[in-house]
Amino acid sequence: MTPDALKDARYAVRPVAPSEFDEVAHCLGRAFQEDPVAMYFFPKETAKCYGHFARVVMDTLRPHIHYATIDGLTGAALWQPPSPPKEPFVKSLFSAARLLWAAGSAFGRVAGLGQAMEEHRPNEPHWYLAMLGTDPSEQSRGIGSALVHETLARCDHEGTPAYLETSTEKNIRFYENHGFQVEVEIRPSVGPRLWTMSRLAR
Repeated sequence: MTPDALKDARYAVRPVAPSEFDEVAHCLGRAFQEDPVAMYFFPKETAKCYGHFARVVMDTLRPHIHYATIDGLTGAALWQPPSPPKEPFVKSLFSAARLLWAAGSAFGRVAGLGQAMEEHRPNEPHWYLAMLGTDPSEQSRGIGSALVHETLARCDHEGTPAYLETSTEKNIRFYENHGFQVEVEIRPSVGPRLWTMSRLAR
C-alpha cells in the first residue's frame, strides 16, 4: 500500500446527515479561512461568512450534491455527480435567490468568479468536486486524501472523469498525487487566479 492508502485506511468515509449540515459548514468555513477565493469573497470574518455560505450551498443543492465526511466531522467533501437531474424552473429561481442572499455584499465577486469558472467546466459527464476541506487542527493527517479517494474509486468503477478548480499551488500538488492534471490557469481581471484540474478514470 502507498503512504496515502495507509492514511486513507484510518478513516471511514460516510455521507453527511442533514442534521450535521451546520457542523460540517462550520468545519468548511474554518478550512477555507485562508483560501484565496474565500478571502476574496469575504475579506472580513472569512471563516464565519464562508461557513454560512457553505451551509446555504449545502441546503440549496442538496438533491444534486453527494456529501461525504468522516466520523468526528473534521473534514468534508461536496461532489456534484454527473448529469444532475433538472429541477423545476420555480425551484431553480428559489435556489438561486438563496445563494444570492447568502453571498450578500460579495454577490458581485461570487458571480464574476463563478462565471469565469463555469466557462471552463467540461461538457462531458463528470464528477465535480465543489468543496473539499479539513479543519485546520486536523490537516496533513490524510483526511482530505480519504475523502477524495472515496469518490475517485467510484469514478474508476463507473469510468467517469473528475474535475475541480483550486486556488493554491499547494493544492495542485495534493490533487496531482491523486491523478489530477492541470488543464487551464484562469487569471481573472479582478480576484485570485485559479487552476482547473481534471482526472481521467483509470
